[in-house]
Amino acid sequence: MSANQQVAQNGFGFAQLLEAAAKLPGVRIDRADYLRKALQRHCTEDQVSRAIAESPAAAGIPLEVIREAADSSIRFETSKVTALSAAAGIPGGWALLGSVPADLAQFMGHLLRVTQKLAYIYSWPDLFENSGEDLDEATESLLTLFIGVMFGVSVAQAGVTKVAEMMAAQAVKKLPQKALTKGIIYPTVKNVAGLLGVAMTKKTFASGVAKAIPVAGALLSGGLTLATFLPMSRRLQRHLASLELTKPGLRAPNEDRGDDELQRDEADEDQPRDLYAPHTS
Repeated sequence: MSANQQVAQNGFGFAQLLEAAAKLPGVRIDRADYLRKALQRHCTEDQVSRAIAESPAAAGIPLEVIREAADSSIRFETSKVTALSAAAGIPGGWALLGSVPADLAQFMGHLLRVTQKLAYIYSWPDLFENSGEDLDEATESLLTLFIGVMFGVSVAQAGVTKVAEMMAAQAVKKLPQKALTKGIIYPTVKNVAGLLGVAMTKKTFASGVAKAIPVAGALLSGGLTLATFLPMSRRLQRHLASLELTKPGLRAPNEDRGDDELQRDEADEDQPRDLYAPHTS
């Protein structure tokens, strides 16, 4: 049986896992609150307010402050998810192999938390601003690309870079909806989601084995999470930090451009291009 068939037999794919994790309590990060807490010790009130209203790049926040805030967020989320994963590995705490999907959703929930924090500190807009309980398509597509970067998927890096270039060139504070949902970037999103479905199956298997060992389950489960979550977070951090979108001084105009103009720009970007060429961050 192939890995993709195993995913289908287990009753969940990457999209379903992403949607379920996004609904877990505490997963969605308030962008304004996070930026204020992350920057207030190092920046003036005017800088913080401008970072929230526009972006840290537009506020001219120094890169060393951005990097320190990102490092702090990664350390916090890593310690939190590792502790919870170890607790889930204690025999009798959860139903052994039957708890694996729940543990996987927990792991994905923390990936989403650190992903949002890194996105916001590196000048991406609010990912859930217009979302209700369910993810909107553009947010789901971008989160898929972000997590693809965390798993080392090269085409995901190319996709994130392209979205960042579009936003920087258009100087807008919103995601390029059309490109992410039915335009040039969408085929890349679908490809990355399929690859992540396989990766999630492997993570499920490894986590399940750790929990099935009666005595060492907690140590193995927590260690497995630490060994995966930290480097994955660092990989996304490095890629986001490399993008033009995060450079200090990149400012949006005083007023957002109209939807018609943005759609025309997105239509221009829908011309076929090779997003599958190797790309390094």
